[in-house]
Amino acid sequence: MRESVASPEGSPTSITVHGSCVAIDGRGLLIIGPSGSGKSSLSLRLLSLGAQLVADDRTVLKRNGGQLAATAPGAIAGVIEARGVGLLVHPAQSGVVLAAVVDMGTEEKARLPERHIRTYLGATLPCLHNADSPHFAAALLLYMKGGMKRFDD
Repeated sequence: MRESVASPEGSPTSITVHGSCVAIDGRGLLIIGPSGSGKSSLSLRLLSLGAQLVADDRTVLKRNGGQLAATAPGAIAGVIEARGVGLLVHPAQSGVVLAAVVDMGTEEKARLPERHIRTYLGATLPCLHNADSPHFAAALLLYMKGGMKRFDD
């Protein structure tokens, strides 16, 4: 499945997307989806497992060659929302190179899903869909650290 955002040549070199971002072992994971889909909740779970905050709710993506670097907009850098608790302060990293995207607005129903991709500013990234299960955050952490085994390779 191919999804694309602002990919033609001559397009801007940066965009702001509605999404959160964390870094795991220095690799960025962009978490997108509609309001209330669980972007911040997933980010908080990943932070509790050792990820670092990059951005919450809005993420600036900047193209650098074939890669995308993620940063929080200045006004919200170092802040993450915990629904029912409030705005929490947490140190944020910036300029983290993205390695993957999670789409919280699309539920993954397949046990062993097909590959999905997402393209921003001409850079294509693997995209995982929301697996609404208790192990999702832990599975994403392992995915970011070690990748995924596919038997069709």
